[in-house]
Amino acid sequence: MTKRSKWMAAGGAVLFCLTAAGGQAQQLKNENLLVGMPQGFKVGFKDSKNGMNMQEFVPAAETVQNWTEMVTVQVFLSRKDLQPGPFLAAMQKQWSDGCKGSTSTAVATGKVKGYESASVLLSCPLLASTGKPETAMIKAIKGNDSFYVVQRAVRSVPTPERLETMKKYVEEVSVCDSRLSSVPCPTVR
Repeated sequence: MTKRSKWMAAGGAVLFCLTAAGGQAQQLKNENLLVGMPQGFKVGFKDSKNGMNMQEFVPAAETVQNWTEMVTVQVFLSRKDLQPGPFLAAMQKQWSDGCKGSTSTAVATGKVKGYESASVLLSCPLLASTGKPETAMIKAIKGNDSFYVVQRAVRSVPTPERLETMKKYVEEVSVCDSRLSSVPCPTVR
C-alpha cells in the first residue's frame, strides 16, 4: 500500500482527508481516525447525517449492494457517552439475534495509543438477507472528540490467511490528535 492511500483521517467536522493537493505533505489537525483503504478498493458509499459520518470501501469491481469484502468506517461526532466494550457487546447481541448459529469471540478491551478500544470477531454461517456466510472483525475506539468504529467484513467463511489479513487491518486502526504530544499525527503525502 502506498503512503498516499495508507492513511485516511476522520474526525471533527471533516469526514476523510486523504492527501494534500498536488502531492504536498499535509499535517493532520485535531483528532483523526487513522485507517487505510485496502489496496484495490474504492469508496462505494459515503454519507453524513444525524452526527454520524460513514464510508464503505469495496473492491474496485464491486458495489455496496453486491460485495465479497467491505470495510465500513463510522465516526460518531461528539459522542463522548459511547464506550467501546458495551457498544461492541450490543453489536454482538444484534448479530447473534439476527443470525441463527452465529459465533463470536469475547469482546476484547484495551487501549490503543492511550485511547479506550475494543474489538470482536463475528461469524454468521448463513445470513438470511444474502444467502451467504459473513464474517466481520470490528474495532471501536473512544476518542476525546468522537467515537470511531471500523469493520472489515467478508461474505464467506474466511481462510486462516484472509482472517489474519482482516485481523491485521483492524489492529492497525488508531486515533491521533495534533493537540496532544502523546498521540501525534503523521504527516500525510
